[in-house]
Amino acid sequence: MTKLSLVAILAVSAAFAGGDIAPVEPVVEAPVVEAAACNSNTTINGKAVAYYYTDDSVDFFDNQSSSLGLAATLDVTHNFTENIAANFSAVGYTNAISDNYMDAQKSGAYFNVANITATFGGTTAVLGRQLISSPMFGGYDWLLAPGAFEAYTLVNNSISNLTLVGTYVAKWRPNNTGTTFITLDGDNYALGAVYANEAVVNASLWYYNIDAYGANKYTQVYVDASKDLGMFNVAAQYVATDYAAGLDSDTYGIKVGASVAGFDLYAAYNDTTDRAAGFVGNNGLYTAQWNSAASLDDVGSSWKVDASTEFAGISAEISYADYETAGEEFDLILGYGLTKCVSLDAIYANTKYTEAEDATQQLEFVATYKF
Repeated sequence: MTKLSLVAILAVSAAFAGGDIAPVEPVVEAPVVEAAACNSNTTINGKAVAYYYTDDSVDFFDNQSSSLGLAATLDVTHNFTENIAANFSAVGYTNAISDNYMDAQKSGAYFNVANITATFGGTTAVLGRQLISSPMFGGYDWLLAPGAFEAYTLVNNSISNLTLVGTYVAKWRPNNTGTTFITLDGDNYALGAVYANEAVVNASLWYYNIDAYGANKYTQVYVDASKDLGMFNVAAQYVATDYAAGLDSDTYGIKVGASVAGFDLYAAYNDTTDRAAGFVGNNGLYTAQWNSAASLDDVGSSWKVDASTEFAGISAEISYADYETAGEEFDLILGYGLTKCVSLDAIYANTKYTEAEDATQQLEFVATYKF
């Protein structure tokens, strides 16, 4: 996923010339004036993506159960001053298989990011369309472009190792929903405190107020902590969702990981009581899989095992999760960087969405060129 930096740092270099001075006629050298580059305050990056999806709902590679999306993203950051910048991410896409669109329309174009950032002291304000990432509220980075939000965000880093975040969200463009940012009803905001200190502990605390779901609106508290113990690392999380109507939800989770013989391994367990935990876009529960969002799909116990490694330039991750009321899922994810600018990815998922139905298999292939 391409993310625009909040503030671009400009590096200024000076050139010096010198040498021996001979006792001859004095030589007067004209001063050298280096002209500033015409685009020194602007950074431009981009990528082109071809994304192919197929499943066995009809047959693998049949047009009725396959999609091919092509997209180009152009990212631009312009610095007005050291403290103020404008960020834009323009996305254009088209669907190459007419029977089954990957996005809501056959083709379209939109600004996924369009904001002003301003930094004063230890505080940065981001105003406009932006990417948001937090445990239970954020854009899901899948298919042609990540989900994005129209929001007003403040981030403060004045205290060492501590980041304070507050964001108020007015609109949301979920993944593969076309070009429209949907206006959210009511007040929708997140307040967070993230503490990062590897020598002590990494921890975060979040409060969410979500009115956008109407009768299912809620407030929520999320807390997690993790610690590297040398031979292995441990993490724990708790999510309390207070719904405006009906039962509330409590979710507990624990994750234990280790690195063994070049493999990163972990096992995770979540337990959700009474009702699924609320989330917007994507969620950070430990047992979530490629298709299965544990907080949405399951009430009860769930567990997951995961192993990842890299060999011969190929990254590989394999995982399996089982859900008490929402079936099970096996995932295999492969990635290979042909060059610094070209990458290939492949995903195989075998998902049983409920205990009563048969599993669905899917394949996804992604080719990305960054420029």
